[in-house]
Amino acid sequence: MLDRRSLMAGGATLAASAAIAGCATAQTPAASPAIFVPKPLPFDPKTIPGLSEKLLVSHHDNNYAGAVKRLGDIEAQLRQTDFATAPGFLINGLKREELMALNSMILHEIYFACLGKGGSRPGADLARQIESDFGSHDRWRAEFTGIGKALGGGSGWVLLTWSPRAGRLINQWASDHTLTAADGEILVALDMYEHAYHMDFGAKAGDYVNAWMGALDWTSADTAFSSRRKV
Repeated sequence: MLDRRSLMAGGATLAASAAIAGCATAQTPAASPAIFVPKPLPFDPKTIPGLSEKLLVSHHDNNYAGAVKRLGDIEAQLRQTDFATAPGFLINGLKREELMALNSMILHEIYFACLGKGGSRPGADLARQIESDFGSHDRWRAEFTGIGKALGGGSGWVLLTWSPRAGRLINQWASDHTLTAADGEILVALDMYEHAYHMDFGAKAGDYVNAWMGALDWTSADTAFSSRRKV
C-alpha cells in the first residue's frame, strides 16, 4: 500500500491533470524528458538480516516503484503545460509534486543501496571524516539512530549528508521528501515512513531502526563519499 503522503500526492496530481487540460499549449510540446524506470533491488531480499523479504519487496514494488511511475506521470503533465497561461496554483502543485516524487525516487534508491548482510564499517576516508565531525563512530551511530527513533510514529527520513557549504558531514532530520539540505550529498538514508517497517514491526519503530542499522552496508556510502566530495 502506498503511504498517506503518496496517496495525497497522487490525488493532487490527478486534480491538477483535470484542471490543466484547458491550459495545455497548442504548440509542439517540449522535448521528451528522461524515461524513469525503477531500478531492481540491489540485493537478494531473502538475505537481509532483520528485515523480511515480504517487507522489502513490498517497499520496493509499491512505494519506490510508485514514486517512479508518479514522477513520469507528472513529467508528462508538465510537458503539456503552457506556463504562460496556466494559473499559479496548477504550476505550484505540479512542481511541488515533481520535487516530492523525484526526491522519493532518489532517497529510496540510496536507502536500498545501503542495505546488505551487515557487519561492515566505513572505508578509511569516510571513517576519518565521521570521527572528525562527530567525535567517534559510536557517537555518529547514537545520533543517527536517535533521530530515527524520534521520528517513529510519524514519517520522514534520517540522512547522513556531506555538506560542501558546512564543510562537514551532518546527520539530517527530514520530515518530508522536499526537506533536504540544498547542497547535500546524501551518503546514508534511513526511511522512517511507516511503510518501511510496519509490516514487520508494527508500531515498534525503534526495533526497526536497530534491525536496519544491523543490516547497514557502507560500500555505497564509501563510493559516494569518494566520488562526490568537494574538497
